[in-house]
Amino acid sequence: MELNIAVLPGDGIGPEVTNEAIKVLDIISKKFNHKVNLSEGLVGAIAIDKTGNPYPDETHQICEKSDAILFGAIGDPRYDNDPTAKVRPEQGLLQMRKKLGLYANLRPTIVFESLIDNSPLKKDRIVDTDLIFVRELTGGIYFGERGRKDHGNSAYDTCEYNRNEVERIAQLGFEMALKRKGKLCCVDKANVLETSRLWRETVQNMESSYSNVEVSYEFVDAVAMRLIQWPSEYDVLVTSNLFGDILTDEASVISGSMGLMPSASIGSNNALYEPIHGSYPEAAGKNIANPLGSILSLAMMFEHSFSLEEESKIIKKAVDNSLKEKITTKDISENNKPHTTTDVGNFICDYINS
Repeated sequence: MELNIAVLPGDGIGPEVTNEAIKVLDIISKKFNHKVNLSEGLVGAIAIDKTGNPYPDETHQICEKSDAILFGAIGDPRYDNDPTAKVRPEQGLLQMRKKLGLYANLRPTIVFESLIDNSPLKKDRIVDTDLIFVRELTGGIYFGERGRKDHGNSAYDTCEYNRNEVERIAQLGFEMALKRKGKLCCVDKANVLETSRLWRETVQNMESSYSNVEVSYEFVDAVAMRLIQWPSEYDVLVTSNLFGDILTDEASVISGSMGLMPSASIGSNNALYEPIHGSYPEAAGKNIANPLGSILSLAMMFEHSFSLEEESKIIKKAVDNSLKEKITTKDISENNKPHTTTDVGNFICDYINS
């Protein structure tokens, strides 16, 4: 099979973890006789430095021509520490999502048995946790009208959704629930927000078309508590852009490290795969970043974009084995001699190749 993949390493540790995923991609493509065409593009702070644009037209063209996108990370403290900056790396990510129509972010949270003691939560609270957030990605407050008034002393950000946007994301959530444990939770703030009332009303109207799915409705603050109390009770959670952004970061620590979790941003014609961690600039160039989130994002790519489940499974099995064998980086290492980013990638490649 011929696979056309755009590679956007981005900023900070993005290039390092992406490089390990590409090594795994090379091994898998040889093992299963796939032809892989890689095209690399600039995005984020490095793109601003070289072109003045966090998502250059050249990068967009590369993404449009690809079957899938492997993305690293975006962010740079130069911009984080300058509230007056007009152009920011994160704008590149928002532009990319909007221009490519990447309307749904899929973020799984899985507890690995070999790492269950790494979680800050008690073992009995998190055992058997296997949930996935379906987050709306191209609407809501991040894309609404915003600005300043009263000579800059007042600011506003507008949250807006239409029914089609909610139906599209809810349909994806229902279909995922049918393939999983058959449970879907609509996360909103319908007691306060009009947009949330539209969300709840829309999902309620869709229930009859998915009679095999058990649907619940919870306020976002209640979900924030229950994710810590009993995360294993959840299966598929569907929610808006802002709520999803916050809750998925909360859920990521359940597993013990943000460096472990992959994600996918799905559109009608393309999909982007990335680890959920940020650019972690303090670790850049030190060969200590955890590449597993990026490697598991590659596994998601094989499964969701190419329907190559065997390739996906062998990557997941290799990652699981690396955790069992304690071939882990500093963030989850249990001893004083953690392995490097490169070590972990090499171990997984050797396991797949054996």
